[in-house]
Amino acid sequence: MEIENSVKLSILLEIYGKMLTQKQYHLLNDYYNNDLSLAEIAENENITRQAVRDNLKKGERKLFELEEKLQIMKKNRMQEEQIASILSEINHLTENSTDIEIANVLEDVKNKLNCLV
Repeated sequence: MEIENSVKLSILLEIYGKMLTQKQYHLLNDYYNNDLSLAEIAENENITRQAVRDNLKKGERKLFELEEKLQIMKKNRMQEEQIASILSEINHLTENSTDIEIANVLEDVKNKLNCLV
């Protein structure tokens, strides 16, 4: 399942935001997380809409470059998918298991995995 681009950028901003300039971070945060328009950001920052757009594009490129090199978001998503798959299998086993000891161990593992998600 592909993540919508604006959601992806919001996640990347959370992961790599400290690696941007303070201005880039602030503008990207206002646009993607605070849902401000280019005009609203331009007015707040006392700059043109084009300057806002240029800064956003530069920051977006930087976020995508960082993800391409470090792949933290990709690794996190893969880990979450694996944990969800394990939890699904454990749920299936605990629902269909008659051995109480196995069910207790599986329940403990399930609880520990839930803390990671």
